[in-house]
Amino acid sequence: MRAQFPLTRRYAHFSAFMLASHPAPVTAAIKHFRDGLDTHPQQYGLGMADFQYSDAVRKALAGYVGAKPEEIALTDSTTMGIGLVYRGLRLRAGDEVVTTEHEFYSTHESLRLRAQADGVVVRTIKLYDAPAAVSADELVNRIRAAITSRTRAVAVSWVYSSTGVKLPVKQVAAAIAEINARRDEADRVLLCVDGVHGFAAENATMQDLGCDFFMTGTHKWLFGPRGTGFVWGRPEAWARFQPVVPSFSMPAFTGWLTDQPPKGAPGDLATPGGYHSFEHRWALAKAVEFHRSIGLDRIAARVRSQADQLKEGLAGLAHVRLVTPRSAELSAGIICCAVQGLEPEAVVQKLAAEHRISAAETPYRESFVRFGPSIVTSPQEVERAIRAMAALA
Repeated sequence: MRAQFPLTRRYAHFSAFMLASHPAPVTAAIKHFRDGLDTHPQQYGLGMADFQYSDAVRKALAGYVGAKPEEIALTDSTTMGIGLVYRGLRLRAGDEVVTTEHEFYSTHESLRLRAQADGVVVRTIKLYDAPAAVSADELVNRIRAAITSRTRAVAVSWVYSSTGVKLPVKQVAAAIAEINARRDEADRVLLCVDGVHGFAAENATMQDLGCDFFMTGTHKWLFGPRGTGFVWGRPEAWARFQPVVPSFSMPAFTGWLTDQPPKGAPGDLATPGGYHSFEHRWALAKAVEFHRSIGLDRIAARVRSQADQLKEGLAGLAHVRLVTPRSAELSAGIICCAVQGLEPEAVVQKLAAEHRISAAETPYRESFVRFGPSIVTSPQEVERAIRAMAALA
């Protein structure tokens, strides 16, 4: 598997999940489309072939997450998907969105811009005080307690890149469903999930999660083409969404030509139009095929076993404080920690310069050292990382 990636062998790549190195099948697919576009763009209808190839990508993604192609909008990133969903939700002034202080910039800024535009109220809560000791009940109860009669959406993450805490999304969805059972359809709370650090690291379908909207990039744990992503939504959730950017879809064009509101699949209509990096988006189906050829369960098991190994090793170092929960039920592939007497930036620099370990620091007010074992790392490299961290004492 490792041979499929052109990553330098000089480093152990524990930050590869942040920006994908393209595996060989993806690189070949990108080259195929790029060469064709460069030599004779007319053969792709000067871009009109996007209808055909985007449909193939939707079908591949739908099969991967257990959804229907028409429920999927294609984007360039998690951030684009987040921005589209939170700007497109049909909310009125005074309607409330509950989010958490642990979200990444993209969620906070999207919600700030929405509140600024039309008076939507954003309430921010704290999900946990001590991430390493958090429980599923605590996470669910804090979200449940924050929902009021004005709440129309909950904006959370599946796996928090700041600490590695994995939200029990299915349990949160069940708690929200109990609240929604007493509400009219238009007043129900939508569960919107930034899923980027669980997608392709965990083996779960949309039905397994139970959320209403799911936004993710596909150039992280999937190791798909850089600059690709998608939004999935339930049909009932899409019904409460207004497209934000004109779609280059046949229903949208037909509506324009006939001077009628467009009627079509919500995923098509929600996909932003305009020309984009065609060769990257069209090659996304190959990334899905590559993952499926390995086996989603095998990938999830590999990520989990290395994460468990790394957490156990770090927890045994007196000068290291493990921030991520030890439980696999409350964590995924991201492992965060702090080193006594050293700033995260210094730790990351030492790991790279002295041990050829590629890690990262978290880009939050409270920063930690972050590792992400994946399909491009090995148990032997995990041991290297543990020894390198031990040498920092």
